[in-house]
Amino acid sequence: MEYVVLGIIIVLLLILVSCIKIVPQAQVYVVERLGTYYQSWGTGPHFLVPFIDKIAKKVSIKEQVVDFKPQPVITKDNVTMQIDTVVFYQVTDAKQYTYGVERPLSAIENLSATTLRNIIGEMELDTTLTSRDVINTKITSILDMATDRWGIKVNRVELKNILPPREIQDAMEKQMKAERERREKILQAEGDKKSQILVAEGEKESKILRAEAEKQAEILKAEAEQQAMILRADGIRQQKILEAKGEAEAIALVQQALADSIVKLNNANPNSQVIALKSLEAFAKAADGKATKIIIPSEIQGIAGLASSLKEIVSEK
Repeated sequence: MEYVVLGIIIVLLLILVSCIKIVPQAQVYVVERLGTYYQSWGTGPHFLVPFIDKIAKKVSIKEQVVDFKPQPVITKDNVTMQIDTVVFYQVTDAKQYTYGVERPLSAIENLSATTLRNIIGEMELDTTLTSRDVINTKITSILDMATDRWGIKVNRVELKNILPPREIQDAMEKQMKAERERREKILQAEGDKKSQILVAEGEKESKILRAEAEKQAEILKAEAEQQAMILRADGIRQQKILEAKGEAEAIALVQQALADSIVKLNNANPNSQVIALKSLEAFAKAADGKATKIIIPSEIQGIAGLASSLKEIVSEK
C-alpha cells in the first residue's frame, strides 16, 4: 500500500514538473484552455494546468526570411518573365498568426505572386528591368497591409532574379555589346581629342618658351653690347682725359720752361745784340712752318741789314 501511494506521489510530481513551461527568448506560446484561446505566454516560466490547458502553437517572433520559387509574369508588352522574390517578415501577434490564416507562408507566397503579376502587368520590359526599387516598395506596401490581420509584419520584399526569355536575353546582350562598343569609340575619340589638344598645347608652350628664350637672349645681347659700348666710351673718355691732362701738363711745363728762360734772360741783363739774335732764331722757326706768306717785322729787317753790314766789315778786314 505504501508503494502505491509513493508511486502516485511520484506520478503527480512528474505531472506537476511537466506542467512547468519555460518560454525561451524571442518566442511566444499560444495556450488554449478547454479548446479555446486562453493566453499568449511571453518569455519566462509558466504553469500549464494539467488536462485543461494546452499549448496550441509555439510562435517565433524573430524576423524571418522566406525565398519563394520563381513566378511567371507577363509584362505590358507581352513578354513572359520568371521572377523570384525574397520576403522578410516578422510575427507581431501570435494569436492572429495562429488563428488568422491556415498555412501563413503559403498565403504570403500566393499573395506575393498575384501582387507581382498585377504590378508587372502595368509595366513594360525595359521599365521592369530598371525599376526594382519601385516594384519592391509597391509589393512591400501591399503585402504589409494584407498580412496585418494575420499578425504578420512584412518588412521588406526583394526581387531576387528577373529572368526574361532567352531570345530577349540574346537581344539585350547584343544591345549591351553595341552600347559598350559605342562608348568605347566615344572614349577613344575623346582620348584622341585630348591627346591632340595636349600635343597642340605642348607645341604652343614650346614655341612660347622658345620665343621667350630668344627674346631674353636678344635682350641680354643688347644689354651686353650696351655695356660694352659704355665701357669703350668710358675708356676713350678716360684716355682723352689722360691725353688732355698730359698735353696740359706738357704745355704747362713748356710755358714754365719758357717763363724760367725769360726770367733767367732778364736776370742776365742781355744786350741788344743778344735780343736781336733770339729774334732771328724765332723767325727762323717760324719760317720752317707751312705758311706761304711771312710778314717780317721792321725790327728784324733792321737787324738783317745790320748783320749784312757786319759781314761786309769782317770780309774787308
